Amino acid sequence: MHRISNRCLDLVAEAERLAAGIAPDVVLFTGWSSTGGPSEAEQMKLAWTGPEVELVAEPTARTTAENASRSLALLLERRIGAATVVCTPLHLARARLFFGRLYRANGLAVTFRVARVRPSVRAAVWELSALPLVPFQLRAAHADVREKR
Repeated sequence: MHRISNRCLDLVAEAERLAAGIAPDVVLFTGWSSTGGPSEAEQMKLAWTGPEVELVAEPTARTTAENASRSLALLLERRIGAATVVCTPLHLARARLFFGRLYRANGLAVTFRVARVRPSVRAAVWELSALPLVPFQLRAAHADVREKR
């Protein structure tokens, strides 16, 4: 079974701290499972111990671009006008690119909150290896949004 990492749990804890201060209408988790078991999103939702709020899991996104496009649809369905994306320091650049472009292009204000997690070599390699895919993933994410509208 795919188990979420401690880094994911750190992101949930950061989202809990944020939610305690801003009282959001919804908290949305996104991420798939490579094994077919409970998705990353579903496991993060189960780990939530923050304030009582609508919790939504989007369990199909495999990439950051898909995280952005598929979460956007769920937020727009709920008439949410602003979102804060919680991410790791190394992931901030790609998160800003995908979420910033897709959300703003569809009328959703977006800010970012960086969780205080120690960067790992593995995470740095992952982020660097993903950079060449950004243009293709961004086009696919825009197409995903258009398809859902």
